Amino acid sequence: MMSLRNVLPPAKQPTPTSTFYDHSNDLQRFIEPESKIFSDNSVPIYLKRQSFRPRKPEDFGDGGAFPEIHVSQCPLGMGSVGTNKHGSKILPVSVDAHGNLVFDGIVRQNENSKKIVYSQHSDLIPKTLKNEGDHVDEDDDLEKKTTEETKAAFEKIVNASQPNNVVKQSGDSKIIKYKPSQQSSSSFNSGAKERIVRVSEMPTDPLDPPRFKHKRVPVASGSENPVPKGYTIPLDKRLAADGRALQEAQVNDKFAKLSESLYVAEQISREAVSMRSKIQSEMVMKEKERKEQELRDLALKARSERTSTAASESGIEREKIREERRRERERGREGWKVKMHPWVRRARSQGTETVT
Repeated sequence: MMSLRNVLPPAKQPTPTSTFYDHSNDLQRFIEPESKIFSDNSVPIYLKRQSFRPRKPEDFGDGGAFPEIHVSQCPLGMGSVGTNKHGSKILPVSVDAHGNLVFDGIVRQNENSKKIVYSQHSDLIPKTLKNEGDHVDEDDDLEKKTTEETKAAFEKIVNASQPNNVVKQSGDSKIIKYKPSQQSSSSFNSGAKERIVRVSEMPTDPLDPPRFKHKRVPVASGSENPVPKGYTIPLDKRLAADGRALQEAQVNDKFAKLSESLYVAEQISREAVSMRSKIQSEMVMKEKERKEQELRDLALKARSERTSTAASESGIEREKIREERRRERERGREGWKVKMHPWVRRARSQGTETVT
């Protein structure tokens, strides 16, 4: 039996060796323990890295720097200085102009290298509290430099306003002779018949600010329609010549739908407003009726209390009057019996006996 390789024609170009892969060692490679595949990770866990100092690229693994470890770190070779070829673990010691150690080298890198960074305790002390002995020479140099720049700017302005190569004009000042119009009295114009006045231009200060402010006025927009030779063409003639009147105006159908929807929305809003006003008026009427009912109840209660008090007082007075009248009647009867004649008393007693 012939194989497929013998049947196929030979290849025109040689097959590259990179396409062939030997899979004979795959089983052995995947059977190896993980301890051989992954190297021993000596990085301690988080919150236990006080004594750990990453120096080698293996200490970082495939990640970045450790922000909780305050040392100079270069993960994956990023930011490493090229002069340190021997891989020394000793960091250079930097001092300031007075020989004091500075520890702010990490904040003066990259973008901050060209900026003024305040990272020392002396930067927090105001200048008014600093002693004269602590005066820094850099401040004096900065003041001198600023003074020289300001002086140069002023000299440039003054020299530009007073050039030396310009010939001075002879007619700077003018002499004017005039006679006053009123010469009738000697008191006017101090009695002088004529006067001579010298007129000269006052010198200008080159450092004065400008007295006038120049504003740029925007250019007026030109007409869209050209006007040949400045002739004014009527609008109807222009439209007739343009041919716009011959074009048929086509109105979109959606304008009608829009107007209809606006009309419906207006009607709905009107109904809502009327309903809202009606409900509000009803609420006002109910509140008014409730207040009137409360006032009516209060008036009725006050009237009933007043009538009950008056009735009780009038009853007491009537009882008093009845009692007084009864006493008067009793007193009158006793007095009448005392004044009656004896024979009248006898007749009455007999009459009462006969009647009884």
